[in-house]
Amino acid sequence: MEELKTTGLEALLRTAGEGTGARPVETWDPPYCGDIGLGIRRDGTWIYLNSPIGRPALVKLFASILRKDADGRTYLVTPAEKVDVEVEDAPFLGVEMAVEGSGSQQLLTLRTNVDDVVTVGGEHPMRFCRQDPTGGLKPYIRVRGRLEALVTRAVYADLAALAVHRDGEVGPLGVWSGGIWWEMGRAVSNARRNFRFPAALLRDACALQQAHFDPAFEILCRAQRRFVRIVEGC
Repeated sequence: MEELKTTGLEALLRTAGEGTGARPVETWDPPYCGDIGLGIRRDGTWIYLNSPIGRPALVKLFASILRKDADGRTYLVTPAEKVDVEVEDAPFLGVEMAVEGSGSQQLLTLRTNVDDVVTVGGEHPMRFCRQDPTGGLKPYIRVRGRLEALVTRAVYADLAALAVHRDGEVGPLGVWSGGIWWEMGRAVSNARRNFRFPAALLRDACALQQAHFDPAFEILCRAQRRFVRIVEGC
C-alpha cells in the first residue's frame, strides 16, 4: 500500500480492513472524529489534503465505507470512527449504461466509476435536477443509502436518446426502467429556450474535428447531434 503519513488516515485504513464491496455502514454508529482532508471532486477524483488519490483499489476501499447521513453530510465510516468527506457534487459517477427490453419493460443498468452496478427502479431511483442558469438537466441514480451517482455527459446522451412521452405525443419526456417512467421534467419540454450547453458543445466539437480530423470528435459530434434532436423535438 502506498505510504500514507497522516495518523488519521492510517488509522482509518486499519479499521476499514480489506476486501471489496459495500460494507454494512448503515448499522455502524461510531464516534465522529473530524475532518482529515478527504474529498471527492465533481469529476469523481478522490483527494487527500488537496492531492489526488491515484490508486483505484484505495478509492474503491474508501467508496465501500462511504455513507451520507440525514444531516446531508457525507462520511467515511468504520466500526471505530467516522470522518468528513467533502463532496463537490455526487460521490459517484455513472460511466456506462446497458439497456434491456423496450417500452415499459425496459431496464437501464448503470456501472459507476467504482464498479457498483445498479438497475434503475424502485430500489435505485433516478432523478433529474435542473441546472441554473442554463436550464439543463443533471441525472442522478441512487446507488445505496443516500449516496447517488451523477450520470456522465456521454451516458446522458444515450439516456436522452431513450426519452419518450409517457402517454401519447404530448407532455414532458422521460425514460422507462424497472416498470417506472422517470420524468425528466418540464425543463426538457422548454429545452429549446433554456438548454444551451449541448448546442455549444456540438459547435465547438465539430469545429475541432474539422480542424484536427480527430475521429473521437466525430463520435462526440454524432452523440451530441442525437441529443439535440431529442431535446429540440420536445
